[in-house]
Amino acid sequence: MKVGIDSYSYHRFFGEVYPNQRPAPKHYTMDSFLDRAKQLGCDGVSLESCFFPDFEPSYLTTLRRKLDDRGFDRVYAWGHPDGLEAGGNEKAKDEMIRHIDHAVALGAPVMRVVGSSLMFRFQPHEPQLEKLATWFKEATAAAEKKGVKLAVENHIDYNADEIKWLVEAVHSEYFGVNLDTANFLRVLDDPVEATKKLAKHVHATHVKDLRPVKGVNVKEWFYFSSVAAGTGLIQIREIAEILHQNGYRGFLAFEEDMPHPDYEGQEEKMIEESIRYLKEVTSDLRD
Repeated sequence: MKVGIDSYSYHRFFGEVYPNQRPAPKHYTMDSFLDRAKQLGCDGVSLESCFFPDFEPSYLTTLRRKLDDRGFDRVYAWGHPDGLEAGGNEKAKDEMIRHIDHAVALGAPVMRVVGSSLMFRFQPHEPQLEKLATWFKEATAAAEKKGVKLAVENHIDYNADEIKWLVEAVHSEYFGVNLDTANFLRVLDDPVEATKKLAKHVHATHVKDLRPVKGVNVKEWFYFSSVAAGTGLIQIREIAEILHQNGYRGFLAFEEDMPHPDYEGQEEKMIEESIRYLKEVTSDLRD
């Protein structure tokens, strides 16, 4: 098992600044992100489509060459911020299917997709899941023809049983899970038990760790905020072991979203600590 990073870890540097954050001290481009990932010793990168400057074939061809030159495994990540809006946005479904060609152009064997988000989590889930299953079947049929696997993320929307139902409803080896280790906790589901239920379907990962923030209302999504991997509540080592035992051979992609006050303005420190920790975890698995 390898170690990587999702570009969303640098969302503030790419210009997406949350209302209670300060602008980043410098701006990242895709090139500077790839350079940083290489400096960190990452084996793979998950590239968020929301940070692409354009999708012209010439740009994607150049980007693929840069990924190849650096020897990166890769996942193409579509769906920020609300994906298919719980089955309420058909235009987003059509866009998702078009983006499969971008994954192909980049040589990405896996494309992360998003069905919903925290915006829709308190609405009835059954009709959402039924609609999403229909749309994901359509998208998966298109992806299979092009040799790309789709991986739906648990996106502070559904618990493990609901994600499992969705995967089984689509019923294709080309449709699985982008396992976010922390987002299950944010919907009050046990991350370890969730991993056990979904491990055989995992095609990609977001490895987050979380810690509660004193003074933040528990109903806020960032009550559980990002900390360095191995220092928070998420049992990352156990989760990695479960994935390994179930045959997952993709990379563990570190991701952070809202830094805990202990790391405010210190994303680089969090990322460096996390990559070191994940390398220790994967090394132990090899031993």
